[in-house]
Amino acid sequence: MTAISGRWRLAALVVLAAVVAAALTAAGAYTRVAGPAHLDELWQDPGDIAARDLRWGPGGRALAPSADTEFTFLAIDAVGYSAGYDVVDPEQREWDVKTGDEAQTEVVASRLLWAVGYHQPSVYYVPEWKLKDGPVPTPYPGRFRLDSNHDTVGEWSWTDNPFRGSRQLKGLIVANLLINNWDLKPSNNKIFEVPASRGPSRWFVVQDVGASFGKTAWPVGNRNRIGDYEDQQFVLGTLNGRVQFDYQGRHKELLEDITAGDVIWITELFARLTDRQWADAFAAGAMPGEITARYIRKIKSKIQEGLALRGRETGT
Repeated sequence: MTAISGRWRLAALVVLAAVVAAALTAAGAYTRVAGPAHLDELWQDPGDIAARDLRWGPGGRALAPSADTEFTFLAIDAVGYSAGYDVVDPEQREWDVKTGDEAQTEVVASRLLWAVGYHQPSVYYVPEWKLKDGPVPTPYPGRFRLDSNHDTVGEWSWTDNPFRGSRQLKGLIVANLLINNWDLKPSNNKIFEVPASRGPSRWFVVQDVGASFGKTAWPVGNRNRIGDYEDQQFVLGTLNGRVQFDYQGRHKELLEDITAGDVIWITELFARLTDRQWADAFAAGAMPGEITARYIRKIKSKIQEGLALRGRETGT
């Protein structure tokens, strides 16, 4: 084999590898990790839901960034819709900061997913903060996600994962419909390795859930738009035992096998939240009071749409 033909063969292999990688990404292939998966890696029974602190979330108040803390700039985070930064605090904890109109809704959405048992990273909304050695000393308000208390070891797919067919996985899809999260691409689904003291050592997480509380649409919707959120229904009815949703975004194939029982299961969990917890979840995202009240009214009405499916678990 000549040197030229060898180079052509190598180039062809590189191109083939790139095509295969792109196909796997489009199909949402997930990173296969060692060892069997257990349901508690996706969802854990939240127990007494009314006791969960939705103001401060899974990280608690102790981890919340302070407005007085000066964060050191590491890099610009230019991936995705929202601008942001990678920063480190004086205790050498690394944070991913997202600014823009997704910052508030991501914190609220994360709180609600965690409330009903789904693993979530520690996230906080910080209206004012300081940045050292960065492009600006006083950046815009941001969503702070603590990235140094877990290792991200891969991604997982909605359609190819160890939990396919489970009520908990379908409940997670419905929970995202409840908040009108239309950005269900696989790159937002991460596999975390966490210390054993925090429960299972591996978590399957949906993060970057800020494309919520607006309108679902094709090819993209919006976020943080109370009027659009109020205008959209949740459940349209059932057909051949499957629930029909008022969802206009991408990945409608994920909704094809969701039953009334799946919707009832997850909406019953949300219905256990107290008025104080609903208010705390939106306060965590610094939502204005009147806007908060409208969001809560709408999401509660959507929960009632789900609960109204009782008795239709096997109906049409």
